[in-house]
Amino acid sequence: MNNTFGKTFSMTTFGESHGKALGCIVDGVPAGLKIDEEFIQSELDRRKPGKSKLETARKEDDKVEILSGTFEGLSTGTPIMMVIFNGNQKSRDYDNVKDLFRPGHADFTYFHKYGLRDYRGGGRSSARETAARVAAGAIAKLMLKTLGIEIVSGVSEVDGIKAKNYDFTHAKSSKLYALDKEVETAQEEAILTAKGKHDSVGGVVLTVATGVPVGLGEPIYYKLDAKLADAMMSINASKAIEIGDGIASTSLKGSQNNDGITPNGFTSNHSGGILGGISNGDDIVVKTHFKPTPSIFQAQDTVNTANEAMKFELKGRHDPCVAIRGSIVCEAMMALVLADMALLNMGTKMEHLQAIYKK
Repeated sequence: MNNTFGKTFSMTTFGESHGKALGCIVDGVPAGLKIDEEFIQSELDRRKPGKSKLETARKEDDKVEILSGTFEGLSTGTPIMMVIFNGNQKSRDYDNVKDLFRPGHADFTYFHKYGLRDYRGGGRSSARETAARVAAGAIAKLMLKTLGIEIVSGVSEVDGIKAKNYDFTHAKSSKLYALDKEVETAQEEAILTAKGKHDSVGGVVLTVATGVPVGLGEPIYYKLDAKLADAMMSINASKAIEIGDGIASTSLKGSQNNDGITPNGFTSNHSGGILGGISNGDDIVVKTHFKPTPSIFQAQDTVNTANEAMKFELKGRHDPCVAIRGSIVCEAMMALVLADMALLNMGTKMEHLQAIYKK
């Protein structure tokens, strides 16, 4: 099992949904970075469950503890280890799925790959693991901020109801991180209606990075857009990624899709800020499409570990729309990619090395 993401700036996560704790080890952080623990906690607070009726009823404080890699508020250049203890597990809710596979979940594939599985909330495959990613992403954000790079996100679509305007300031105060207040009520009603019918809905998250310099990305097999797609697709329930105009660009002519270049920059941003796998200095724009939460409270057909057909009804506490809290995870994953790319880019030119070592 591969639990590490990134090359120079890397994150390794550990822990299960219903285990004692989960956490991460962040390696490659340059020494001397100010580690703002209040900011890291605030990022986890944005992602933590149980904040509204639009989310799972599972309540976790998600208090993060830094165990290593810092001294007097600064990074030391050694691995930063962070841990988050679980406090509100209800493992008995999963007794009825111990010997069967929940449709739409990783139960079937984990069992057949490893020969066993932690059935309590999905174990390692649970979206609870993303709390550790958000903690690691917060460290990456702190580093990127010193370089003038900021990352924002919001929910642009729920159950097919699309935002017409993108207001990232509004998204910060919205219960569902909605980008368009004009359709926010309709999006919220769609979630609650599905929840009332013991069902779920999908959604789309828009993530944007500003202040990104030209040159991030390592072609040809570690391209910026490729790694962003890798990062977003690693998030639970994500099923499709778009960079820039994405799918819409396939219906355009080249004359429409090309971004004109002027001495003052690009005339448009159909590319999403990436050309040839390298950032071009424009905003990085990524859309992540999340499927409906597979955890629904309706009778479903499945099989058990003996491959016998059966019906079952799920118990437990689950998000009716994973895109909401998924938006915070998208920010974290983009931050991890950009932090990694920024460090990798330092060795691409002699002048970069000479600036550090030449006396």
